[in-house]
Amino acid sequence: MLNKILILLITFLFFSLLSCDDKPGESPKSENTIKFWHFWSEPNQRVAIKSLVEQFEAENNCKVEMTELSWGDGKTKLFAAFNAGNPPDVLELGSDWVAQFSSSGVLKQLRDDEMGIENFIEFSLNPAYYETKLYALPWIVDTRVLFYNTDLVNLDEASLSDINKITAEASVINEQKGIYGWGANGSDRHRLYKKIVSMIWSYGGDILDCNNKPVFNSKESALALDKYAELSRIGLIETQRQIDAAFVDGKVAFWISGGWLLEKIKNENPNLNYKVMTVPGVNGNQGISFAGGEYLAVSNNSQNTELSEKFVRFMTDGKNSIEFCKQVIEAGFPADKNYYNDEFYSTQPDRLIFAKQLESARMTPVHPKWLEIEEILEDAAVQVIYGKMSAKDALINAEYKVKELMK
Repeated sequence: MLNKILILLITFLFFSLLSCDDKPGESPKSENTIKFWHFWSEPNQRVAIKSLVEQFEAENNCKVEMTELSWGDGKTKLFAAFNAGNPPDVLELGSDWVAQFSSSGVLKQLRDDEMGIENFIEFSLNPAYYETKLYALPWIVDTRVLFYNTDLVNLDEASLSDINKITAEASVINEQKGIYGWGANGSDRHRLYKKIVSMIWSYGGDILDCNNKPVFNSKESALALDKYAELSRIGLIETQRQIDAAFVDGKVAFWISGGWLLEKIKNENPNLNYKVMTVPGVNGNQGISFAGGEYLAVSNNSQNTELSEKFVRFMTDGKNSIEFCKQVIEAGFPADKNYYNDEFYSTQPDRLIFAKQLESARMTPVHPKWLEIEEILEDAAVQVIYGKMSAKDALINAEYKVKELMK
């Protein structure tokens, strides 16, 4: 009798174990699950990213658990996760953040020959590397262009490419009651520097040299900072969000902003008469704009690096990132340069200006302490904007602080 019971128990356990095996259509095992932390939380963004993730899950019989982060505290949460030893398998990082993470040893090194790096636009690759090693893949890139109100501005296209002619026009427009000639970021953390470095580059200056030594205490940088301060005094000094809103309301003549403003105008004031152009230059040269980007990296702590790397390659593949950009216009462009001539952009003439600007755009230097350098630059600019220091003195002081930071 006992033998029969034992045989029945063994048989029951055998079939129970069989029933636990994965079968087509069933949920994947936990070891076939990866965690992905990202920064796309708006309703249309959620739909777009969910669609791509579901496609990857179906093709690989796996599960991608997504967590939304905010730009306000997302980096803090990532640091906390790494410190606790429980980071996501795959994480999204802004171009300015990558070096801080890759230099700290928390990201997995990727193999150049397996990641299709030849497909990415050249300037997007610098942040992906740290000390010649690849730690992230560029996913999406974008830049800023000049928006101008055609009801207020009376300049031909050639004049609009000259910063001095724009300054003269903005000065006249600014005399109108309730109207501002120019939009200038003031004490606006993580945003002001994007306008400052663009101006410095356009004037022929630079931030760090090829050896990562500060070189912004220069005649060119001082001229650039003086010009930014001059423009701020004939315009509205506010935050990015406030100036975007003022431009949409028709109260700002000239304003350098990003692709999100196109959507804001379409949704809030579609009758606004405006155009976009590449940023103005100096002495007949093309203006250089700030370029930013989103990158995907794999955590060193990941227990499923093969699937994680496969997910990163999938998301950064141009045929997939272009679909995301089509649904999320404000995202920008695929970092995969093979899709810049996609017919989608031919139906978006304003976006074509952004694509043209990408040819004359730069990303900030790759340095693990860039965020601290950025803050020092912004503090120097604020001193000049509000007339508390000359551009020369502010830059001397800022360069000294950066040198001390790098010791």
